[in-house]
Amino acid sequence: MEPLIFEKSSPGHRGMQLPAPGVPEAGMDDLLIGVELRPTPPRLPEVAESQVVRHYTRLSQLNHSVDLGFYPLGSCTMKYNPKVNDEVAGLTGFADLHPYQVESEIQGILELMWELERALVSITGMHSATLQPAAGAHGELAGILMIKAFHAEHGGALRDTVIVPDSAHGTNLATAAMAGYKVVEIASSARGLIDLEALKARLSDKTAALMLTNPNTLGLFEEDILEISRLVHESGALCYYDGANLNAIMGKARPGDMGMDVVHINLHKTFSTPHGGGGPGAGPVAVCPALEPYLPAPLVRRDPQTGMFYFDHERSQSIGRVKGFYGNVGVLIRAYAYILSMGGPGLTRATEDAVLNANYLRVRLREVYQVPYDRTCMHEFVMSASGQAKRGGTARDIAKRILDFGMHAPTIYFPLIVPEALMVEPTETEDIGTLDAFVEVMQRIDKELDETPELVTHAPCSTPVRRPDEVRAARDPVLRWRAQDARPPAQSSSVAPR
Repeated sequence: MEPLIFEKSSPGHRGMQLPAPGVPEAGMDDLLIGVELRPTPPRLPEVAESQVVRHYTRLSQLNHSVDLGFYPLGSCTMKYNPKVNDEVAGLTGFADLHPYQVESEIQGILELMWELERALVSITGMHSATLQPAAGAHGELAGILMIKAFHAEHGGALRDTVIVPDSAHGTNLATAAMAGYKVVEIASSARGLIDLEALKARLSDKTAALMLTNPNTLGLFEEDILEISRLVHESGALCYYDGANLNAIMGKARPGDMGMDVVHINLHKTFSTPHGGGGPGAGPVAVCPALEPYLPAPLVRRDPQTGMFYFDHERSQSIGRVKGFYGNVGVLIRAYAYILSMGGPGLTRATEDAVLNANYLRVRLREVYQVPYDRTCMHEFVMSASGQAKRGGTARDIAKRILDFGMHAPTIYFPLIVPEALMVEPTETEDIGTLDAFVEVMQRIDKELDETPELVTHAPCSTPVRRPDEVRAARDPVLRWRAQDARPPAQSSSVAPR
């Protein structure tokens, strides 16, 4: 177990040497009038540079990443990121940009953003787009706010309800509520799809929008998508498309052709940039013609006379800026590089391989783990560990045990409509050897429940941090180091991690 950086501290050690300031010293008393100062300086760790580097390098080696092993995290794609994308984003012309530079000095990045918008519009079949939102959920909020602005200007101010299927991403419900809407949930059919009769019963003159994901979180394509969009539009509502699973249909089908009015795109998923650790992300939003006036300002435009690119701030109907400066530009550059390197045929092939890999795993694992919706899936599928739970091993236990084999666990307990859910998404970047190794691990864990169940119920057994006491970790978390704290004992099933 690597000690805390505070525990490696030795008085007098320094990790840097600053040059002399070259200006006279001046007191700060006049600047701190009325400010209560702490009586003692903060107890920061005193560590030599070599120790700092070794400490954080060791910590990085203890983390699992897509560069180290299989990462089948369903609904949160973690596929391999081509390193050339990082190299492109790190080019001096991009890395040294400043957000306050004048437009004449940033024509390169403006052109890249303009072309990226055109590419995303083509891929989704929409009319226009914004690159501002910083992540998928942020894009959702921007999209719903545009829908709200549209209704306010078109006699729909009393439309106060958003319909969300029970297989939706949790952010859909949260986004609608944040925008001030009431959320109405509709149940899935026996086939795991939107129930048309349930949808018809919920649609009314109070409905502002339907938020859906296609394919949905069960990995199933909504077979009635054209009828769904027709019913929604007939009611006067709009269709919001959660594009988190766009990597399942890219090059094969387009949300715009399905009748969608607004779609957000997770660049950090479909277009290669891993988003582990909470970021960075990017969630551009593409819209139909009716919603174009409400796109966040500014938009990147091109002057047809001069060919120069500029920010268009003059948008009277816009919902306003939703991100400081203009989004996570590094992610935009990586996505642009990915699209250019893949080309149309390459993006289509990525979709085909993602679907093939998911179905390969589904078929190989269904003899051991229940697959509630056992038919051709798209990019991901959902198993249930209900049978294993009856023998003492829950989905959580299985997920913990997978870590011992150098693989990341699938998403567990989501979607909520599948008990003991294990959602698996292999992505298109894994070869058959990796997929077979995952199958063998899952089969071995199932066998262990009968032969050595403690290996599963007490897992992980070989990771640097063992299983915490989750109740204690939630109710009595230790979130920061204190000088009086003693070093905690080795992590076990009854000790919360620090």
